[in-house]
Amino acid sequence: MVFSLFAVSSCRSDDDPVDNDFFAGTYNGSISYNDGSSTISKDNGSVFVTKIASGTKYNFRFSDGIPDLNGVEFKKEGDNILVMVGGTATSYIRIDNNELKILYFADGKTWTANCTR
Repeated sequence: MVFSLFAVSSCRSDDDPVDNDFFAGTYNGSISYNDGSSTISKDNGSVFVTKIASGTKYNFRFSDGIPDLNGVEFKKEGDNILVMVGGTATSYIRIDNNELKILYFADGKTWTANCTR
C-alpha cells in the first residue's frame, strides 16, 4: 500500500525528474526510430521515463515497437533541466518537468522524440 502511494505520487505531471530520487513519468508526442533498414514514426507515441537506482541514469521505454534506451547518464543544467552526459548540439536528450526532447545516435541508429507531459 505504501509503495502504491509512493508510485502514484511520483508519477504526477508536476513532479520534476531533476529533484526526485525516484521518477517515473510518461511523455506523449512525436517519436521516431531509424536503424538504416526500417523507420518507425508516430505523431501520437509515448516515452515512459524512469530514473534508475544510480540517481544519474535514466531509462526510456518507447511505444510502437521502438527499441528502448537504457542507462543513459544525465547531469543537471540550470534549475530544472537534465541533459545527457556527452550530448552535443546534434545528439542530445533533454528532459524537464514538462518536455522531453531526443535526438540520439548510436551504432547507426537514430531515436527522436518531441514530447510533453
